[in-house]
Amino acid sequence: VSEEEFPAALLYFTGSQEHNTQLRGRAKKLGMKLNEYGLFAAEDADGPMPCASEAAIYAALGLASIEPELREGWGEIEAAERGTLPALVERRDLRGLISRPTVDETKQYRASIDSHMDNLLADADEETLAELESLITLGVHHEQQHQELHITDIKHVFAQNPLHPEYRERKIDRPEADNIGIAPVDFIEFDEAIVEIGHNGSGFSYDNERPRHRALVPAFSLANRLVTNGEYLKFMDDNGYARSEFWLSLGWMTVNEQRWSAPLYWEKRDGKWWNFTLSGSRPVDESEPVTHVSYFEADAFANWAHARLPTEFEWERTAAKIDVDGNFVESQRFHPKPLTAPPRDQRVQQMFGDAWEWTRSAYSPYPGYRAAPGALGEYNGKFMCNQYVLRGGSCATSRTHIRKTYRNFFQPDKRWQFTGIRLARDLA
Repeated sequence: VSEEEFPAALLYFTGSQEHNTQLRGRAKKLGMKLNEYGLFAAEDADGPMPCASEAAIYAALGLASIEPELREGWGEIEAAERGTLPALVERRDLRGLISRPTVDETKQYRASIDSHMDNLLADADEETLAELESLITLGVHHEQQHQELHITDIKHVFAQNPLHPEYRERKIDRPEADNIGIAPVDFIEFDEAIVEIGHNGSGFSYDNERPRHRALVPAFSLANRLVTNGEYLKFMDDNGYARSEFWLSLGWMTVNEQRWSAPLYWEKRDGKWWNFTLSGSRPVDESEPVTHVSYFEADAFANWAHARLPTEFEWERTAAKIDVDGNFVESQRFHPKPLTAPPRDQRVQQMFGDAWEWTRSAYSPYPGYRAAPGALGEYNGKFMCNQYVLRGGSCATSRTHIRKTYRNFFQPDKRWQFTGIRLARDLA
């Protein structure tokens, strides 16, 4: 096969007979000819059109590129024409489904590490201990991050099981908020100010929280609570997932590729929405904070609600005078909790725990940031690209781990963490 013929030959031999027949029929309707030797501009053309790839052949036929796994003649050509081809499952999508060591092997590994650490610390002199202190402290905090990931990974794995097993049995309470009602969201106004952002150096912090610096925060208003499931359902009922005007371009592409129509772990049964939790499946409680939504979904909801997501600087300015208290992993609820009392006037609630709050701030270094040399420099700095900052912790985060300056970060399409929405608005 010549280099010129290779793309058409590859397309032919990776497609089913039905797919190839339909594709050739489409070419014929367009006045072209397609075979394993190339795409020809006309039936009697002397040679094939210059197509350097399979994608180029599909493009010449007015189609999005169809991956080999989809070339079965089962409607993929029509989907390519509409721009609604499904995304292929990638290895990252199988998070938690890859075989792991057994429980006994895991315990043996843990015992081995503990033994090595005991020996290291027992034999170390004062100078060595001083050198190790910062590394060990970082390691402990890193382990807390993995404890949170264990919870979210367990939920993701259990959700793939058709039996929907329970991680922790918990009686489905009557919504506590039924007693108080969820009042319409109120927006608390903040004047323009120059504020200190970042960790002040007292106690542990990650390097991405430093250096502390001043930032101008223009006047804004911030919602006094998180967005609820009930509010998000209104967005869904208003065809929010089908209206491109609310979505970023990449978000709209992701919605169509992934065929999103609701937050992760939601499914419709007999006309009603259900939500898979670590205590099993249950009807969606409209009073609970919505969670397991991507940045794309959070941003689209904000646009629909005639608002926006806050910046991380707006969030930190608001949090500066609020106690770190909320629904954390220590409660062992493992799920966002409705408000049990109406927010007080000019008070912002649910800033900590329940759900990580998406901000509109790209994850980037603070002014003056320099990554540490060696492996430690890769802890945060290498990830400062194509991700957005989240603040506040979640129901899977330890109370002892979170800080007002803590910066979490994820890619904008990720939904498996307990991620939620708080709205903000500009003040004219």
